[in-house]
Amino acid sequence: MLQPMPSSARTTEAGRPTVLVVEDEAALLTLLRYNLERQGFRVEEAADGQEALLRVAEARPDLVLLDWMLPSLSGIEVCRQLRRRPATRDLPIIMVTARTEDQDAVRALDLGADDYITKPFVMEALLARIRALLRRSGSLATKGSLAYRDLVMDQDAHRVARGGRALHLGPTEYRLLEFFLQHPGRVFSREQLLDGVWGRDIHVEPRTVDVHIRRLRRAVNGPGEEDLIRTVRSAGYALDSEAT
Repeated sequence: MLQPMPSSARTTEAGRPTVLVVEDEAALLTLLRYNLERQGFRVEEAADGQEALLRVAEARPDLVLLDWMLPSLSGIEVCRQLRRRPATRDLPIIMVTARTEDQDAVRALDLGADDYITKPFVMEALLARIRALLRRSGSLATKGSLAYRDLVMDQDAHRVARGGRALHLGPTEYRLLEFFLQHPGRVFSREQLLDGVWGRDIHVEPRTVDVHIRRLRRAVNGPGEEDLIRTVRSAGYALDSEAT
């Protein structure tokens, strides 16, 4: 029988935590992989409970996203077996299920799951839980805050405020603002923003950047507030005010 790797044997690749997604629904698995990789995680997959145990034994991930209903071996049994093994006793586990009964949540937590989320779920809520659990386990370094003028982004809490006013951003607008905050004053072309925010492997029309810039402006700039996103004709955009 394969033995689990010791807890010191991590699969984190160049600072990228590894999430093992155990899910037999192909469409959901694809969606989870896409969103996790966009957030900088390395993703491994398993389609059933037995495969999940083998993958953990071969290379311990930083977190397991574990579906309750699985072929061959249920998610609950996978969780139970992982908690029995010394090398995976503290492995972060989030149970994912369509079951909504309170007693099921209690059962999952009693058997050792660290968190529990029901389908259908909001992807941002799941990602926030993953980040929080990885920070608690020490697998995800805290990021701290980014700021420009009166605009502040708390990367750990995934919150943005301007002058103390909470801003509500969509996922793409959040990543776009984060990118700008990391490079204040620098002008980026649409193509550079596509590479930096969407990724080189994602095909998106350059004009899509304009749409998200407009949405970001509406969210960031309140009535009477200075526009902090500067448009540079024939060049691109920058987090920069006309007054600076």
